[in-house]
Formats: sequence, structure tokens, C-alpha cells
Amino acid sequence: MPNDHGKTARRTLALVLAATGCCAALAGCGAAPDPADPPSGKGPERSAAPSTPSTPSTPRPSRTPSSPAPSAPEGRSLAGRTVVVDPGHNPGNFRHSKEINQKVNIGTNRKECDTTGTSTNDGYTEASFTLDVSHRLRDLLTARGATVVFTHDADRPWGPCIDERARTGNEARADAVVSVHADGSAAGHRGFHVILPARVREGAADTAKIVGPSRELGERIADRFARATDTAPSNYLGNGTGLDVRDDLGGLNLSTVPKVFVECGNMRDPKDAQLLASAAWRQKAAQGIADGIATYLQG
Repeated sequence: MPNDHGKTARRTLALVLAATGCCAALAGCGAAPDPADPPSGKGPERSAAPSTPSTPSTPRPSRTPSSPAPSAPEGRSLAGRTVVVDPGHNPGNFRHSKEINQKVNIGTNRKECDTTGTSTNDGYTEASFTLDVSHRLRDLLTARGATVVFTHDADRPWGPCIDERARTGNEARADAVVSVHADGSAAGHRGFHVILPARVREGAADTAKIVGPSRELGERIADRFARATDTAPSNYLGNGTGLDVRDDLGGLNLSTVPKVFVECGNMRDPKDAQLLASAAWRQKAAQGIADGIATYLQG
């Protein structure tokens, strides 16, 4: 789930998909959870059923190399385009509670720098999941010629803070930014959703120019994600559209380029968790996000 959103927080509104039909986080080796790392909940993030994960009872997903790029010829269709990929959270955040709990300005108010993220009940962490999907996504996009920039690659002890994540996309003048996450809601809550920026103009935040393009990006990703993964949009957010508009996320409020958050599923639901823990399914998730980005950029 996004490092700067409370998963049980209010929802501002849901958007209905326009003409895209279906509604609506990478490759290589995702950083596997450190066996010594205690599974962590979402903290201040949205968590409809904040429960402490049990001691892992099943093997955690192994570091699985990414699958080959899709066989369909795609050429260098994204050459000259820049995509920023933002892997949600950082595997080391739980060791740095003081640092990630410091408040930063998100335009509308102040929020924690970052959070630990959620996990499945057997201890597969969201931070590991998002990094794995992000690696896979990077491989798929670079195969199409895009320049891919990460906000982090678990190459720092903690963070980055949510305002820095937004700044990375802005400074790269990205054509699109996607923040990869998984939700931490209640069991029975299933499916993916894409979070879009609301129209915000307050303090350092002014999303007027990115609301429209971000919605289009989100709709394209939601459509292609559903196709690639053969999963349905959220049954608990977005009124069946898989689209959720938020004004309380610094990563969106502070962005000056089109940006969305993709919640690939709910780690607290056993059925969704089984999908999220599958390397084959994570490849499909990355493929769906990549296809959505490509469709958006090719216009």
C-alpha cells in the first residue's frame, strides 16, 4: 500500500471508466524478506483489519528471475520516453522508525515520511513484493526502449520520504510515474485498484495540470492489468471500477507529472495473497502495468 496513505482512510470518490472498457507496482530478483525481519503492518496506513502477521508458516517466495519479455514484437516503441517507477516502501524501513515517522509537507497537511508497508499473514512483505514487480516492470519497459528511473532500489537504509519520491518524478520530467503497492485491508476484500490524484491546490500542491493525464494513465493501466492478470477490480473500493481518487497522498499531491498508484491486490486476503506470492503472477502484474503505460504513452 502507498507509503503515505492510510488504507482505511476515507475515500474521496470513485471514477467511472470512460471509453476504455475494463476498469481498473518489478523484474529480476525481488529483495526477499530478511528472515530476521519481523513482518510489519501498515502502521498509519489504511488497514481495515490491523492485525499482527503470524510467524511465517510457509516458505516465502524465492528470488525468482524475471520471465523473458513478451514474445509479441514491440520494437522500440517507447524510445525517448521516461518512466519513473516507485517501488512502495523500503525493506529496511522497520529498522528506522524514528526517521520514517518524521512528518513531511504533502501540500494539504503533514504526513509521515514513509511507513513499513504491510505483509501477508505468513510474512511476505509488501516492500519485497513491490521491489520484485518493479524490477520486472523495468525490464519490460526498457525492452520497449523506455528510460526507466527508480525512486529507490533498496540501495539505501530507509525511505525515501514521500516528498522525495514525488520530486524524483518531477526532476526526471517523466512522461509517466507509477508507484507500485499492495493493500493491507480485511480478509474478503479482493482485487486491484488504481489510485488517481484529486484536484488539489493548496500550499505546495497543485495537481490541476496532471489530473486529466493521470486519469487516462490510470484507466489504461487498470484495463491492461485486468487483462494480463485475469483478476477483477477491487470489490471494496471504486464501486467496481477499480479507480479511487485521493487527495491525501503526498506522492500524488506533489507530483507535477502524470502519476498513479497501483494496488495490485490485498495481502491480507488469503486468495489474493496466494497470487501476490506467485512469481508467475507477479510477472503478469508487471506485464499489465507495462502494457497500460505503453498504451497511454502511445496515445
